[in-house]
Amino acid sequence: MDALASTLRPAPLTGLRVLDLSRVLAGPWAGQMLADLGADVVKVEQPGRGDDTRSWGPPYLKDEDGRDTAEAAYFQCANRNKRSLCIDLAAPEGQALVRQLAAEADVLLENFKLGGLKQYGLDAASLLALNPRLVYCSITGFGQDGPYAARAGYDFLIQGMGGLMSITGVPDGQPGAGPQKVGVAQTDILTGLYATIAVQAALAERERSGLGQHIDLALLDVQVAALGNQAANYLCGGKVPQRMGNAHPNIVPYQDFPTADGDMILAIGNDGQFSRFCAIAGHPEWAQDERFATNPQRVAHRATLIPLMRQATVMRTTAEWISAFEAQAVPCGPVNRIDQVFADPQVVARGLKVEMPHPTAGTVALVANPVRLSGSPVQYRLPPPLLGQHTDEVLQQWLGLDGGQIDGLRERKVV
Repeated sequence: MDALASTLRPAPLTGLRVLDLSRVLAGPWAGQMLADLGADVVKVEQPGRGDDTRSWGPPYLKDEDGRDTAEAAYFQCANRNKRSLCIDLAAPEGQALVRQLAAEADVLLENFKLGGLKQYGLDAASLLALNPRLVYCSITGFGQDGPYAARAGYDFLIQGMGGLMSITGVPDGQPGAGPQKVGVAQTDILTGLYATIAVQAALAERERSGLGQHIDLALLDVQVAALGNQAANYLCGGKVPQRMGNAHPNIVPYQDFPTADGDMILAIGNDGQFSRFCAIAGHPEWAQDERFATNPQRVAHRATLIPLMRQATVMRTTAEWISAFEAQAVPCGPVNRIDQVFADPQVVARGLKVEMPHPTAGTVALVANPVRLSGSPVQYRLPPPLLGQHTDEVLQQWLGLDGGQIDGLRERKVV
């Protein structure tokens, strides 16, 4: 063992027990974050079916002979480091088992529709009465109150309702104009991250009060919060933000530009960077032009400046521009396909692709957790589980059930 390894401490959430009743993406994303940070996360799934995303393929993981397994790639992205436990929540014995597990848990994650767990006696009020130290995190589309509370919420729907699609896509009046969703379920992922933060905040507060609490997280709330500067632009300026393609409402030039062999991104954030760009592009006079000398002037005259820049950028290849700009600290980069992302030297150096042993596929390739902790790093302990893979193990470890008791539950189709 090297000196560094011998000084590493256990992952930050080691010893924390999390009961994950969530499905699809937002809740499981939070569960995976907690699991990566060391928590023992038990994923409760429906017997015979499991998380909906288990069947969201193709693609599926392939075995060592190149044949498809039953494991969808989608499921793999949000369920690392968890153990899978199958319980029939519709069965009274199954509900009793979940209550017993909740009594032993520190955290419970769920994303059922409003009131969906109350019929089983598994709602926040019931379980907090049973375990006052429990941090119970509910993720819904619209929250626990308000006129939309009973509605189902989906990422695509929320991207539209929450304003994101109104500022994403080609501007009106141009070919291809219209609202556009982001290419991944961004609202779900952000909600998972907010849930992770909220859970850890509630756990920190529990250290003082000794009590858990109910966390109410809504996809719509998160999407509105994540409008960031665009929301501030409206609230402060009173002007409704519009779709601008890849342009930025407050910074110019800050968008994509054509090159001799493709496209590149320029992210010029101050006047010094712009002056250096102009010199490299062969147009130092632009930096002295009163229309372009400062960012507010460039924003006001973007319709004049951007076409001039586009005429210049097509004269060299992407690689030539990037080499020249990087040498003078002008922020720039290529527009990579995802295969190019994972081949990028920086991505490779940072180890953002990890491979783990998998019981049916041999190995599974996953995206690494981006959190870097020097003393208690993320650990990759378990691949995304097979359905019900850890049922016996969890019931033995969390509840102390023996083999005969578990066999009985299985015969009665409770697990």
